[in-house]
Amino acid sequence: MTTAPPDALLARIAAGDRDALAALYRQHEAALFRFVLSRLNDPTQSADIVHDVFLEIWRSAGRFEGRSSVRTWIYGIAYRKVIDVFRASARLQVTDDIPETEDDSPGALECLAAAETRDQVRHCLGTLKPDHRQAVELAFFQDMGYREIAEVMQVPEGTVKTRIFHAKKLLQHCLGRFGLQGGTA
Repeated sequence: MTTAPPDALLARIAAGDRDALAALYRQHEAALFRFVLSRLNDPTQSADIVHDVFLEIWRSAGRFEGRSSVRTWIYGIAYRKVIDVFRASARLQVTDDIPETEDDSPGALECLAAAETRDQVRHCLGTLKPDHRQAVELAFFQDMGYREIAEVMQVPEGTVKTRIFHAKKLLQHCLGRFGLQGGTA
């Protein structure tokens, strides 16, 4: 069975094709659920948000301008819905206390590759501020580039680079407490 490309499905969704929405849902639901669940740690609420994302896709497919990939657009919708949940529960803390420094070091995965167990990495990721954790997870677990992450998070690309740079430093420090060697950041 061949799967249609997401942009073709989105065009069909804009024309009211429910089968295209179902196909797009099948293509992205599992990864999108993991993305949302990793932020909310609530399977029920995460499933609700994933469904809300696809309702939003149904309503706004005709307004997709193609300035990003369909995948980036979908994750952007999900990201904004997660932020809305944090804002509603007053769990989101926005800070500007980190100086802007670009991460131009090679080997962006070095600090994560040193981890010996998934639980230790998960623990260390959990110690990061939400905006740093989200940038790292989009980069390393969703395989997005800085530009795509910036579009999803609606921040400048330099801010994404800074967040990942600082997150890598914090992850190295945390993993070091477990006796794990991190690469150079």
